Amino acid sequence: MLAKKTVKNQITLPKAVVGRFAGVDYFEVSTDGTAIVLKPLRRSRADEVRAKLSRLGVRTADVPAAVKWARKAR
Repeated sequence: MLAKKTVKNQITLPKAVVGRFAGVDYFEVSTDGTAIVLKPLRRSRADEVRAKLSRLGVRTADVPAAVKWARKAR
């Protein structure tokens, strides 16, 4: 398979390669000195928690009150 780098430093990955990584939007890019290495990144658990908090309407400004409530002696 062949991929060409554009003048904007973009590379389109071949469909046969991308098809093996369904649901992956981000790749970690590194090099071993002679080759470019792409490793698929799955959504982290933290991203899932942030998304759920957003759906529930929890805002950053709500956090201090929640921490204070959680730290109350019972």
